[in-house]
Amino acid sequence: MSDTPFGFGLPPEEPEDGDEGKKKDQQSGGEQGPANPFGFGGLPGAGGFGGPGADNPLAAMFGSLNPTDLGAAFQQLGQMLSYEGGPVNWDMAKQIARQTVAQGAPDGTKDASVGPAERKAVEEAVRLADLWLDDATSLPSGSASAVAWSRAEWVEATLPAWQELVDPVAERVGAAMGDVLPEEMQAMAGPLIGMMRSMGGAMFGTQIGQAVGVLAGEVVGSTDIGLPLGPARKAALLPANVEAFGKDLGVPQEEVRLYLALREAAHQRLFAHVPWLRSHLFGAVDGYARGIKVDTAKLEDVVGQFDPQNPEQLQDALQQGMFQPEDTPEQKAALARLETALALVEGWVDAVVHAAAKPRLSSADALRETLRRRRATGGPAEQTFATLIGLELRPRRLRDASRLWASLTDARGVDGRDGLWAHPDMLPTATDLDDPDGFVHREQLDFSELDKMLGEAAGGSAEKPNLKKDDEKSDDKGDDTE
Repeated sequence: MSDTPFGFGLPPEEPEDGDEGKKKDQQSGGEQGPANPFGFGGLPGAGGFGGPGADNPLAAMFGSLNPTDLGAAFQQLGQMLSYEGGPVNWDMAKQIARQTVAQGAPDGTKDASVGPAERKAVEEAVRLADLWLDDATSLPSGSASAVAWSRAEWVEATLPAWQELVDPVAERVGAAMGDVLPEEMQAMAGPLIGMMRSMGGAMFGTQIGQAVGVLAGEVVGSTDIGLPLGPARKAALLPANVEAFGKDLGVPQEEVRLYLALREAAHQRLFAHVPWLRSHLFGAVDGYARGIKVDTAKLEDVVGQFDPQNPEQLQDALQQGMFQPEDTPEQKAALARLETALALVEGWVDAVVHAAAKPRLSSADALRETLRRRRATGGPAEQTFATLIGLELRPRRLRDASRLWASLTDARGVDGRDGLWAHPDMLPTATDLDDPDGFVHREQLDFSELDKMLGEAAGGSAEKPNLKKDDEKSDDKGDDTE
């Protein structure tokens, strides 16, 4: 993945005629000099700044282009400058993501259509996973269907969620780009500002497309980062990535697929039957993003010192501290809310999947630890979000949350544990993760006793409700004796 957040350059495309196409491009000057910072230098045959024809801009743009390349260049330029949508050109993002996927993953594997045998294997794995989860959670199945996606299909299915997540911070950056111009210039530069916004939308679209395209080569399902990126109630696995994930683990491929299906199905149960959870998580991301400020002083310095002969200087500057979370109580609270929510989701899935897999899969412990380390070290999923909104979107307290959910299972049973998802105010807080025992054994109102009291009061006899701790009640014997 590109390390330049919101970089300008489009990803290179392989010539259709292979090595011959590369030779033609080199002969036409495409490899001479640095690329045009606005992405045009990467077009087939374009000389770019410093390349042949640099003294004659018209010759540089048109002299070495054949009619086919010229048409593609104008089409791409038209897409950039005619865009009048939101802060991100999502059509361009989709196009770039598909191009990135077509180039193959970093491990050298190429995307391919999913065959009938792979689809059947995924459907059977999800079906079996749902059966196993019935014993580990009181939440019913949340998967109306199970699908096997290629990487390109994952891109198509998840772009709407990326749009919801990224647009808030893109709006802030777009506004900051306009603010860089002096006020007196802004009054005279209406068309220029419009062009800057169009270029900004293309810039975001390019970077997001690159990030999502690379991420498609790594993810194994639709919920890898703890957020529901795919359509509701649709459990999804990517067979090619599942195979790559288990390649060097020394675990049978069937067990790897089944364990990952357990995680996907568990996420689907949670998001399907906790109706407020998705908006809670996306709202926490939005709240954090809206508290981000763009360092306009740095942006002004970058623009003022920009050297067309050295566009890499601009990219290097943009990737170093462009986003600065405001150091306010509100922003700290937004970050804590987001991190805690992610930890609770991932911790619950980890605990539930382990309870379902441990008695049935000999590799359960090894697969669990592999996935924990993957999240802790931050794979491409986390790096993508760090690039896009300056946030490492991974649950730092996954292990603490998993231990808390396991302790709740021991103390209150599966129903008592899962009942906490009824309302966000009932969930553990960041403080509770510091003191899990205190939360587990905290006094809870026995609502069944309260209902009994109200019923008896209506009949003329009322008794005080039993407010004993749940763990104390569970130890009592003979409670039914009058």
